[in-house]
Amino acid sequence: MKLGFVSAILDGWTFEGMVDAAAEMGYQCVEVACWPAGKAERRYAGVSHIDVDALDDEKVRYIHGYLEQRGVEISALAYYPNTLDGDLEKRAAAVEHLKKVIRASHKLGVNLVTTFIGRDQTRTVEENLDIMCQVWPPILRLAEELGVRIAIENCPMLFGPDQWPGGQNLMTTPAIWRKVFERLPSPNLGINYDPSHFVWQMMDYIQPIYEFKDKIFHVHYKDIKLFPDKLRQVGTMAYPLDYMSPKLPGLGDVDWGRYVSALTDIGYDGYTCIEVEDRSFEGSPEKVLDSLRLSKRYMEQFVI
Repeated sequence: MKLGFVSAILDGWTFEGMVDAAAEMGYQCVEVACWPAGKAERRYAGVSHIDVDALDDEKVRYIHGYLEQRGVEISALAYYPNTLDGDLEKRAAAVEHLKKVIRASHKLGVNLVTTFIGRDQTRTVEENLDIMCQVWPPILRLAEELGVRIAIENCPMLFGPDQWPGGQNLMTTPAIWRKVFERLPSPNLGINYDPSHFVWQMMDYIQPIYEFKDKIFHVHYKDIKLFPDKLRQVGTMAYPLDYMSPKLPGLGDVDWGRYVSALTDIGYDGYTCIEVEDRSFEGSPEKVLDSLRLSKRYMEQFVI
Protein backbone atom coordinates (compact mmCIF):
# COMPACT_ATOMS: atom_id res chain seq x y z
CA MET A 1 0.00 0.00 0.00
CA LYS A 2 1.16 3.53 -0.77
CA LEU A 3 0.40 6.38 1.63
CA GLY A 4 -0.84 9.77 0.43
CA PHE A 5 -3.36 12.51 1.16
CA VAL A 6 -6.33 14.19 -0.47
CA SER A 7 -5.03 17.47 -1.89
CA ALA A 8 -8.24 19.44 -1.16
CA ILE A 9 -6.87 20.31 2.29
CA LEU A 10 -4.25 22.50 0.56
CA ASP A 11 -6.80 24.94 -0.83
CA GLY A 12 -5.11 27.93 -2.47
CA TRP A 13 -1.84 26.10 -3.06
CA THR A 14 -0.46 25.66 -6.55
CA PHE A 15 -0.02 22.20 -8.02
CA GLU A 16 3.73 22.57 -7.58
CA GLY A 17 3.41 23.73 -3.97
CA MET A 18 1.07 20.89 -3.14
CA VAL A 19 3.40 18.28 -4.66
CA ASP A 20 6.41 19.86 -2.96
CA ALA A 21 4.65 19.61 0.40
CA ALA A 22 3.88 15.94 -0.21
CA ALA A 23 7.47 15.22 -1.20
CA GLU A 24 8.98 17.11 1.73
CA MET A 25 6.86 15.14 4.20
CA GLY A 26 7.66 11.83 2.53
CA TYR A 27 4.21 11.07 1.12
CA GLN A 28 4.21 8.68 -1.82
CA CYS A 29 1.06 9.88 -3.56
CA VAL A 30 -1.70 12.49 -3.68
CA GLU A 31 -5.37 12.26 -4.59
CA VAL A 32 -5.53 15.41 -6.70
CA ALA A 33 -8.58 17.71 -6.45
CA CYS A 34 -9.96 18.68 -9.86
CA TRP A 35 -13.05 20.82 -9.29
CA PRO A 36 -14.07 23.41 -11.87
CA ALA A 37 -12.61 26.84 -11.32
CA GLY A 38 -14.79 29.00 -9.09
CA LYS A 39 -16.03 29.41 -5.56
CA ALA A 40 -16.60 26.28 -3.49
CA GLU A 41 -20.16 25.45 -2.47
CA ARG A 42 -19.02 23.56 0.62
CA ARG A 43 -15.93 22.94 2.75
CA TYR A 44 -13.14 20.95 1.09
CA ALA A 45 -14.70 21.33 -2.35
CA GLY A 46 -14.01 23.72 -5.19
CA VAL A 47 -10.27 23.06 -5.02
CA SER A 48 -8.45 22.52 -8.31
CA HIS A 49 -4.80 21.48 -8.37
CA ILE A 50 -5.11 20.29 -11.96
CA ASP A 51 -7.30 22.28 -14.36
CA VAL A 52 -8.77 19.56 -16.56
CA ASP A 53 -10.09 22.20 -18.99
CA ALA A 54 -6.50 23.26 -19.77
CA LEU A 55 -4.90 19.83 -19.87
CA ASP A 56 -3.13 19.67 -23.23
CA ASP A 57 -0.22 17.38 -24.17
CA GLU A 58 2.36 19.92 -23.04
CA LYS A 59 0.73 20.24 -19.63
CA VAL A 60 0.59 16.45 -19.29
CA ARG A 61 4.32 16.21 -19.96
CA TYR A 62 4.98 18.96 -17.42
CA ILE A 63 2.89 17.24 -14.72
CA HIS A 64 4.60 13.90 -15.32
CA GLY A 65 8.02 15.52 -15.18
CA TYR A 66 7.28 17.42 -11.99
CA LEU A 67 5.90 14.35 -10.24
CA GLU A 68 8.85 12.23 -11.29
CA GLN A 69 11.30 14.87 -10.12
CA ARG A 70 9.63 14.99 -6.68
CA GLY A 71 9.05 11.25 -6.38
CA VAL A 72 5.28 11.57 -5.91
CA GLU A 73 2.49 9.72 -7.73
CA ILE A 74 -1.14 10.62 -8.38
CA SER A 75 -3.44 8.06 -6.77
CA ALA A 76 -6.58 9.41 -8.45
CA LEU A 77 -8.18 12.55 -9.79
CA ALA A 78 -10.82 13.70 -7.30
CA TYR A 79 -14.11 15.43 -7.98
CA TYR A 80 -17.04 14.91 -5.61
CA PRO A 81 -20.20 16.55 -7.02
CA ASN A 82 -23.88 15.59 -6.97
CA THR A 83 -24.48 13.96 -10.35
CA LEU A 84 -28.10 13.17 -9.39
CA ASP A 85 -28.95 16.67 -8.21
CA GLY A 86 -32.65 17.48 -8.32
CA ASP A 87 -31.75 20.71 -10.11
CA LEU A 88 -31.30 19.46 -13.68
CA GLU A 89 -28.98 22.31 -14.64
CA LYS A 90 -26.65 21.54 -11.72
CA ARG A 91 -26.88 17.83 -12.52
CA ALA A 92 -25.86 18.37 -16.13
CA ALA A 93 -22.93 20.58 -15.14
CA ALA A 94 -21.69 17.99 -12.62
CA VAL A 95 -21.90 15.15 -15.12
CA GLU A 96 -20.14 17.17 -17.81
CA HIS A 97 -17.24 18.06 -15.56
CA LEU A 98 -17.00 14.49 -14.25
CA LYS A 99 -16.59 13.31 -17.84
CA LYS A 100 -13.79 15.85 -18.29
CA VAL A 101 -12.08 14.48 -15.18
CA ILE A 102 -12.41 10.92 -16.54
CA ARG A 103 -10.80 12.00 -19.82
CA ALA A 104 -8.05 13.81 -17.92
CA SER A 105 -7.37 10.75 -15.77
CA HIS A 106 -6.90 8.70 -18.93
CA LYS A 107 -4.71 11.33 -20.53
CA LEU A 108 -2.46 11.45 -17.47
CA GLY A 109 -2.26 7.66 -17.28
CA VAL A 110 -3.79 7.70 -13.79
CA ASN A 111 -6.92 5.83 -14.88
CA LEU A 112 -8.75 6.27 -11.58
CA VAL A 113 -11.33 8.88 -10.57
CA THR A 114 -12.72 9.28 -7.05
CA THR A 115 -16.20 10.78 -6.76
CA PHE A 116 -19.77 10.47 -5.46
CA ILE A 117 -22.64 8.80 -7.27
CA GLY A 118 -24.94 11.63 -6.13
CA ARG A 119 -28.51 11.73 -4.88
CA ASP A 120 -31.65 13.79 -5.24
CA GLN A 121 -32.00 14.48 -1.53
CA THR A 122 -35.79 14.92 -1.75
CA ARG A 123 -36.42 11.46 -3.23
CA THR A 124 -36.37 7.92 -1.86
CA VAL A 125 -33.57 5.42 -2.32
CA GLU A 126 -35.69 3.48 -4.82
CA GLU A 127 -36.43 6.60 -6.87
CA ASN A 128 -32.77 7.54 -6.83
CA LEU A 129 -31.75 4.10 -8.07
CA ASP A 130 -34.02 4.68 -11.08
CA ILE A 131 -32.53 8.12 -11.69
CA MET A 132 -29.04 6.66 -11.35
CA CYS A 133 -29.83 4.16 -14.10
CA GLN A 134 -30.64 7.06 -16.42
CA VAL A 135 -27.62 9.22 -15.55
CA TRP A 136 -24.74 6.82 -14.96
CA PRO A 137 -24.62 4.37 -17.93
CA PRO A 138 -23.17 7.01 -20.31
CA ILE A 139 -20.58 7.98 -17.67
CA LEU A 140 -19.57 4.35 -17.24
CA ARG A 141 -19.43 3.74 -20.99
CA LEU A 142 -16.93 6.58 -21.30
CA ALA A 143 -14.89 5.21 -18.41
CA GLU A 144 -14.88 1.72 -19.90
CA GLU A 145 -13.86 3.00 -23.34
CA LEU A 146 -10.90 4.86 -21.81
CA GLY A 147 -9.93 2.19 -19.27
CA VAL A 148 -10.66 4.46 -16.29
CA ARG A 149 -11.99 3.06 -13.03
CA ILE A 150 -14.40 5.10 -10.91
CA ALA A 151 -14.30 4.77 -7.11
CA ILE A 152 -17.36 6.03 -5.23
CA GLU A 153 -16.79 7.23 -1.67
CA ASN A 154 -19.35 6.01 0.86
CA CYS A 155 -20.03 9.43 2.39
CA PRO A 156 -23.77 10.10 2.85
CA MET A 157 -23.25 13.86 2.37
CA LEU A 158 -25.85 14.43 5.05
CA PHE A 159 -24.40 16.62 7.76
CA GLY A 160 -26.78 19.57 8.20
CA PRO A 161 -29.95 21.24 6.94
CA ASP A 162 -28.48 21.94 3.49
CA GLN A 163 -28.45 18.22 2.71
CA TRP A 164 -31.66 17.27 4.51
CA PRO A 165 -33.56 14.97 4.34
CA GLY A 166 -31.80 12.30 2.26
CA GLY A 167 -28.25 13.50 1.75
CA GLN A 168 -26.46 14.04 -1.54
CA ASN A 169 -24.78 10.68 -2.12
CA LEU A 170 -26.75 7.47 -2.55
CA MET A 171 -23.96 4.92 -2.20
CA THR A 172 -23.65 4.88 1.57
CA THR A 173 -24.27 1.36 2.90
CA PRO A 174 -23.49 -2.23 1.89
CA ALA A 175 -27.22 -2.83 1.34
CA ILE A 176 -27.30 -0.02 -1.22
CA TRP A 177 -23.93 -0.99 -2.72
CA ARG A 178 -25.39 -4.38 -3.64
CA LYS A 179 -28.31 -2.73 -5.44
CA VAL A 180 -26.03 -0.26 -7.25
CA PHE A 181 -23.63 -2.95 -8.47
CA GLU A 182 -26.57 -5.13 -9.56
CA ARG A 183 -28.06 -2.31 -11.61
CA LEU A 184 -24.76 -0.90 -12.85
CA PRO A 185 -22.74 -4.10 -13.44
CA SER A 186 -19.63 -2.36 -14.75
CA PRO A 187 -16.17 -3.69 -13.89
CA ASN A 188 -15.02 -0.06 -13.85
CA LEU A 189 -17.34 0.97 -10.98
CA GLY A 190 -16.07 0.45 -7.44
CA ILE A 191 -15.60 1.93 -3.99
CA ASN A 192 -13.39 4.55 -2.38
CA TYR A 193 -13.62 3.02 1.10
CA ASP A 194 -13.79 5.39 4.07
CA PRO A 195 -14.46 3.76 7.46
CA SER A 196 -15.33 6.99 9.26
CA HIS A 197 -18.77 7.27 7.66
CA PHE A 198 -19.74 3.86 9.01
CA VAL A 199 -18.79 4.90 12.54
CA TRP A 200 -21.33 7.70 12.88
CA GLN A 201 -23.96 5.58 11.13
CA MET A 202 -23.40 2.93 13.85
CA MET A 203 -22.34 0.33 11.25
CA ASP A 204 -19.65 -2.34 10.96
CA TYR A 205 -16.76 -0.94 8.89
CA ILE A 206 -14.71 -4.16 8.83
CA GLN A 207 -16.96 -6.90 7.42
CA PRO A 208 -17.80 -5.07 4.15
CA ILE A 209 -14.09 -5.01 3.30
CA TYR A 210 -14.24 -8.78 2.85
CA GLU A 211 -17.55 -8.86 0.97
CA PHE A 212 -16.59 -6.08 -1.44
CA LYS A 213 -12.88 -6.84 -1.71
CA ASP A 214 -12.94 -6.88 -5.52
CA LYS A 215 -14.69 -3.51 -5.64
CA ILE A 216 -12.32 -1.54 -3.39
CA PHE A 217 -10.37 0.63 -5.84
CA HIS A 218 -9.09 3.31 -3.43
CA VAL A 219 -8.97 3.87 0.33
CA HIS A 220 -9.37 6.88 2.63
CA TYR A 221 -7.99 7.36 6.13
CA LYS A 222 -10.25 9.77 8.02
CA ASP A 223 -11.38 9.42 11.60
CA ILE A 224 -14.63 10.32 13.36
CA LYS A 225 -15.13 11.10 17.04
CA LEU A 226 -18.55 10.37 18.45
CA PHE A 227 -19.87 12.34 21.44
CA PRO A 228 -22.04 9.84 23.37
CA ASP A 229 -23.40 12.49 25.73
CA LYS A 230 -24.63 14.56 22.80
CA LEU A 231 -25.97 11.49 21.00
CA ARG A 232 -28.04 10.60 24.06
CA GLN A 233 -29.59 14.08 23.91
CA VAL A 234 -30.33 14.31 20.17
CA GLY A 235 -30.49 10.71 18.89
CA THR A 236 -29.43 9.28 15.54
CA MET A 237 -32.11 11.22 13.67
CA ALA A 238 -30.42 14.53 14.46
CA TYR A 239 -28.06 16.18 12.01
CA PRO A 240 -24.90 14.05 12.28
CA LEU A 241 -22.67 17.01 13.12
CA ASP A 242 -24.74 17.39 16.28
CA TYR A 243 -23.14 14.27 17.75
CA MET A 244 -19.86 13.67 15.94
CA SER A 245 -16.82 15.43 14.50
CA PRO A 246 -14.26 14.48 11.82
CA LYS A 247 -10.77 14.00 13.29
CA LEU A 248 -7.25 13.11 12.19
CA PRO A 249 -6.49 9.37 12.09
CA GLY A 250 -5.87 8.19 15.65
CA LEU A 251 -7.85 10.99 17.29
CA GLY A 252 -11.28 9.43 16.79
CA ASP A 253 -13.07 6.11 17.13
CA VAL A 254 -11.83 4.08 14.14
CA ASP A 255 -9.68 1.08 15.10
CA TRP A 256 -6.98 1.61 12.49
CA GLY A 257 -5.11 -1.59 13.33
CA ARG A 258 -8.20 -3.70 12.61
CA TYR A 259 -9.00 -1.66 9.49
CA VAL A 260 -5.58 -1.97 7.88
CA SER A 261 -5.36 -5.58 9.00
CA ALA A 262 -8.55 -6.33 7.04
CA LEU A 263 -7.12 -4.58 3.99
CA THR A 264 -4.03 -6.76 4.19
CA ASP A 265 -6.26 -9.84 4.58
CA ILE A 266 -7.86 -9.16 1.19
CA GLY A 267 -4.51 -8.39 -0.42
CA TYR A 268 -5.22 -4.72 -1.03
CA ASP A 269 -2.01 -3.09 -2.25
CA GLY A 270 -3.35 0.07 -3.87
CA TYR A 271 -3.34 3.71 -2.86
CA THR A 272 -4.43 4.85 0.60
CA CYS A 273 -4.98 8.56 1.23
CA ILE A 274 -5.41 10.54 4.42
CA GLU A 275 -8.38 12.91 4.25
CA VAL A 276 -8.15 15.85 6.64
CA GLU A 277 -11.39 17.52 7.76
CA ASP A 278 -10.45 18.22 11.37
CA ARG A 279 -11.50 21.73 12.40
CA SER A 280 -8.91 21.68 15.19
CA PHE A 281 -6.22 21.95 12.52
CA GLU A 282 -7.64 24.84 10.53
CA GLY A 283 -6.86 28.53 10.72
CA SER A 284 -3.30 28.72 9.41
CA PRO A 285 -1.09 27.05 6.79
CA GLU A 286 1.16 25.71 9.55
CA LYS A 287 -1.78 24.00 11.32
CA VAL A 288 -2.80 22.40 8.03
CA LEU A 289 0.72 21.12 7.44
CA ASP A 290 0.85 19.88 11.03
CA SER A 291 -2.32 17.86 10.36
CA LEU A 292 -0.63 16.10 7.45
CA ARG A 293 2.58 15.49 9.41
CA LEU A 294 0.74 14.08 12.43
CA SER A 295 -1.56 11.91 10.30
CA LYS A 296 1.36 10.45 8.38
CA ARG A 297 3.29 9.73 11.58
CA TYR A 298 0.30 7.90 13.04
CA MET A 299 -0.61 5.86 9.93
CA GLU A 300 2.99 4.75 9.38
CA GLN A 301 2.41 2.33 12.26
CA PHE A 302 0.34 0.37 9.78
CA VAL A 303 1.35 1.48 6.27
CA ILE A 304 4.98 1.84 5.21
